Amino acid sequence: MNQELLAEENTNGSRSTIREIFSFPHPVNDTAARLVAGMVVALSLSIIIFQAYLLLPVLAYGFLARVLTGPTLSPMGLMATRVLAPRLKLPVKLVSGPPKRFAQTVGLVFSVTALVLHFAFALSGLASILLGVLVGFAILESVFGFCAGCFAFGILMRVGLIPEDICESCVIQPIECFEQAVALPTSNPL
Repeated sequence: MNQELLAEENTNGSRSTIREIFSFPHPVNDTAARLVAGMVVALSLSIIIFQAYLLLPVLAYGFLARVLTGPTLSPMGLMATRVLAPRLKLPVKLVSGPPKRFAQTVGLVFSVTALVLHFAFALSGLASILLGVLVGFAILESVFGFCAGCFAFGILMRVGLIPEDICESCVIQPIECFEQAVALPTSNPL
């Protein structure tokens, strides 16, 4: 009987650990997200400039890891949240998680498409163009605090393509997704 309880506790403990790992934070530290975007700029530009297409899987993995787990399994995410932001004593600015996850998903689509174009079809030029677009979006995020994916998320919510229950704080404060996209000051971080 005790062994059955232990087995059940271990199973439940494993499920909660897996659930914790494969969850996206809500809220998200926007400062750390901007640092990650800066690292995406550096890696993507390195791939383009040095034609280092072997780094495309690293870029795609980073986006996949952040979509699935936030910073938990992402080397860039961990570097930003655990090392850079704390050591640089950067302020924590909390923003809604779902728009940031949507933005990471867009980055995943761009990076995987570039990877497929290069490795499956030998279309390195097109892959570089896609990476250039990704660089543009990542510069907007890292330098100017404009999250284009968050902006698109807000528009998709307004037109009803993304259900309101995905981001209740965006519904409560409908301007938040726009504020998050353009980094306007707000009195309430959520």
